[in-house]
Amino acid sequence: MKDEAKDIATEPIEAQAGLDGEAATKAAAGKAPAKKKRTRSSKAKGTDANAALEARIGHSFADPNMLMQAITHVSALKSGRKRGDSYQRLEFLGDHVLGLVVSDMLYHAFPNADEGELSKRLAELVRKESCADVAKSLGLLDDIKLGSVGSSADARLRKSILGDICEAVIGAVFLDGGYAAASDFVKRNWTERMHKPRRPLRDPKTVLQEWAQGKGLPTPVYREVERTGPHHDPQFRVAVDLPGLAPAEGIGGSKRAAEKVAASVMIEREGVGGSNDG
Repeated sequence: MKDEAKDIATEPIEAQAGLDGEAATKAAAGKAPAKKKRTRSSKAKGTDANAALEARIGHSFADPNMLMQAITHVSALKSGRKRGDSYQRLEFLGDHVLGLVVSDMLYHAFPNADEGELSKRLAELVRKESCADVAKSLGLLDDIKLGSVGSSADARLRKSILGDICEAVIGAVFLDGGYAAASDFVKRNWTERMHKPRRPLRDPKTVLQEWAQGKGLPTPVYREVERTGPHHDPQFRVAVDLPGLAPAEGIGGSKRAAEKVAASVMIEREGVGGSNDG
């Protein structure tokens, strides 16, 4: 009887002969062995990162390597690779694609603008600072691949090449998806900027004067309507007059500032080309 009891008591442990160490001990105590945590491969993580980047850009690349090239600085290239494997050639292409798409956008958005105004608007929209703003809005700053440089230099370099990276992305989208895909990218990111330029394109008084001359009208006349406020901080209200048109008024901290506002009011009211909003 003692021998039979011993055999019965040891049977559960012998049934776990395939387990060893801590797992066998836990099994004997009625506990399931702990499952090993699965770690995602770096390849899978890289695929997720690419998908997130493509989502921000708004284009799914048939050739993901094209996108990687667009965000790779020459300093990140391994020994033996050519400079052409960095973003530089794509930047060259993207610069010209951007110019073409924006020119087309301006041509159709401002039918009354002459060549000079269109050129000034184009220059403002395709300048490096504008491209860098687009890159920031897309969150591309942290996606740039750089070589091993100091952390502070790394941050400065990323910011300095943001505009180039943006143009390279445009070039990559163009090569991967054609003109339509590149045009869609530019329109999504430049249309609002096109209608609201960051800097005045032209002096509104000059615009109004040129428009008046084109209509056979005399030079606009500006007159002070009211001056208020203390001597050290005055406010001027100025009106601008043109024959056959209702006066337009503007307020500013100086006569010249008030005159510009008045001219802008008349420009907007009369739909004159050359103002900030076209």
